[in-house]
Amino acid sequence: MNDQDREKAIELLNRILELELAGVVRYTHYSFMIFGYNRIPIVSWMESQAQESLVHAREAGELITHLGGHPSLGIGPLLETHKHDIGDILRESLEHEQATLAVYRELLQRVEGKSILLEDYARRMVAAEELHQGEVDKMLRKPGELRPFAAD
Repeated sequence: MNDQDREKAIELLNRILELELAGVVRYTHYSFMIFGYNRIPIVSWMESQAQESLVHAREAGELITHLGGHPSLGIGPLLETHKHDIGDILRESLEHEQATLAVYRELLQRVEGKSILLEDYARRMVAAEELHQGEVDKMLRKPGELRPFAAD
């Protein structure tokens, strides 16, 4: 990779790091705000998502330093809508996952054919984020609904 591609990759990895750290905070906050009969499994799922976001953030940070960059101390957007219905929380989660996926896709496009390490990483993370989106999409569907979720 040339210096310009390396610098752009570091910039994108820092955006990923910030988004994944925001995911840790988001999912942890969401886990506190779940109430009702299904609280325990949903809180458990939220906690596992927070932990996975932390793993993703650490991996991005390690790649940044591998490339000679400096990991950001920033954090991605944390908008509090004060809507705590599980459907609202899941829709916010889906929006966050979509934003994160877009940056992983941008990284993949930028490094494709230039770095096997980063290309493999980006492909793996795109696949993981697509699975997350699929999980949230299924959670937002009405029971028995096969078509993907569509906001009203």
